[in-house]
Amino acid sequence: MKVFVSFDERYDRDLYEQFIEQSARPGSSFEVVRDGSSAMRTKGWSDHPRMNIRSADEVVFLCGEHTNESLRMTVELDIAREEQKPYILVWGRRDRMCTKPEGALPGDGMYSWARDILENQMATTLRGSKPRVIPESYKRRPDPGKRRPEPTKPEQAAETASQVRPPQDSGGS
Repeated sequence: MKVFVSFDERYDRDLYEQFIEQSARPGSSFEVVRDGSSAMRTKGWSDHPRMNIRSADEVVFLCGEHTNESLRMTVELDIAREEQKPYILVWGRRDRMCTKPEGALPGDGMYSWARDILENQMATTLRGSKPRVIPESYKRRPDPGKRRPEPTKPEQAAETASQVRPPQDSGGS
């Protein structure tokens, strides 16, 4: 699985380096496409991360104490949504209060950074983002011996309903 990594370059580059190390270990289920470190000084700078996010299967946001202040991470979150890429937020620092990027939804959970938890959550998020494909062998086939009733027009339905109703009692006996 290819992942794009978003992080706060000013405060959390060490988290990114740890993530790269983890992806290089034997048995890792993911590889980093490119990171989100691109200079924001140039016009059209968001085209660079957009291309990398587009080529990734999923986006991982490494959250630290100042993530909510990172304009770049906010923009990358917006791009991930525009490109309809699944994403997860990872609690990057165990001993500190980490924040979500601006614009993160209240229901966006932040997951612990343990190898098993991270890889399982990435796989679950990716699997949940793909449309379910139902094999032809599991689909219902119409029974050739049964004939489906013809759809009725609204007037016919009203006419049929009036024929089915029992006569109303006029109240005089």
